[in-house]
Amino acid sequence: MPASAPATSSRATSSFKLPLLDRYVIRQLVIGLAAMTGGAVALIWLMQSLRFVSLVVDRGLSLRTFLGLTSLLIPGFVAVILPITTFLVVLFGYQRMAGDRELTVMRAAGLSSFQLARPGIICAVAATLLCYVLNLWLVPTAYHEFRRYEFQIRNRMAAFLLQDGVFTQLSQDMTVYVRTRERSGELHGILVEDDRQPDAHATILAEHGSMVVIDNQPRVVLYNGSRQEIDRKTGRLNVLSFARNTVDLTPNKKDSAELRDASEMSLHELLRPDPHEVAERDRGKFAVEAWRRLSSPLTVLSFSMIGMVAALGGVFSRHGSFKRPLIAIFGVVGLLALSLMLQNLAGRNLHLVPLIWIVAGLPALAGAAWLFGTEWRENRCAMLGGGPAVPTANGERHRGR
Repeated sequence: MPASAPATSSRATSSFKLPLLDRYVIRQLVIGLAAMTGGAVALIWLMQSLRFVSLVVDRGLSLRTFLGLTSLLIPGFVAVILPITTFLVVLFGYQRMAGDRELTVMRAAGLSSFQLARPGIICAVAATLLCYVLNLWLVPTAYHEFRRYEFQIRNRMAAFLLQDGVFTQLSQDMTVYVRTRERSGELHGILVEDDRQPDAHATILAEHGSMVVIDNQPRVVLYNGSRQEIDRKTGRLNVLSFARNTVDLTPNKKDSAELRDASEMSLHELLRPDPHEVAERDRGKFAVEAWRRLSSPLTVLSFSMIGMVAALGGVFSRHGSFKRPLIAIFGVVGLLALSLMLQNLAGRNLHLVPLIWIVAGLPALAGAAWLFGTEWRENRCAMLGGGPAVPTANGERHRGR
């Protein structure tokens, strides 16, 4: 009795193992998906990172800081590009197998349409789950860190990157000029144009000064200078001389506040936004962003099913066919355009939100019905008493008695 236990365990383990053909097709699809997604994300990252080159060139940031900042955008790129790359890999992967007569051999061996499509479905389901992880957790977290990191670089670290003889614009309402800067951090010949108060624009001059950090805020301590300010009501120039003065180099409170974007909020915060953080007129846009995160991963299944219908649903052509792949590609492009249009319209009318779900998930159900409907009906009839549906070498089926 104990000797039969390992045999029973091995049979139970083998029952969960995918067939050899499934593993072969899945391996081809996964390798192609990783290569295509990686190449597309690298290209998009390179194009988007050009926006931040000025931080390295103009403000002297290190390459490590640049890579750390831009790498936080990669999860968002993967979430956007993964449905498209999955569709392309499934479509052209099955097209390649059809061109190499592999699908013909598999059909002759008795594999049904569902068995042929099963590796693509498994790959699409795995990509869908990955999209949910990205949309619901990784992308908002990474984008929040990106915004916080960029905020610190632009509005705080920039104050420590003042260059000699250059007018440095720290924000839209503050410009600083330093004639010379010593290695010790001592500044000489300082000019500060402070427009943070709309009714009291000030020009501050000082002989020398030094940088300090108080409560994580950069400030400059000025010595032997003057503050010149024009009274808007009287037009008089007020000049105040000082021996020592401290100027906060952070932007205006309204400009420096780290306003949170919808892309960095969690799903709960989007569906139930804080009234102090989100205006009433913008609540629809935040709700649409939440429904988009929940529905967009379903497009992976829909696009993949469109690709499998194009590759497996038609009659085999000895010379190949470009008509069905082109129709599938144009169909996916049309669904993407329709989805973007519905998201924009649903931001103003939340009654259109169900249409977003329909566009995301209905093509998958329609494709499954198109591709497997006849086979399922035949199997159902066979179970009810017509004999099993036996596949023949040419792909047709007849019932045995």
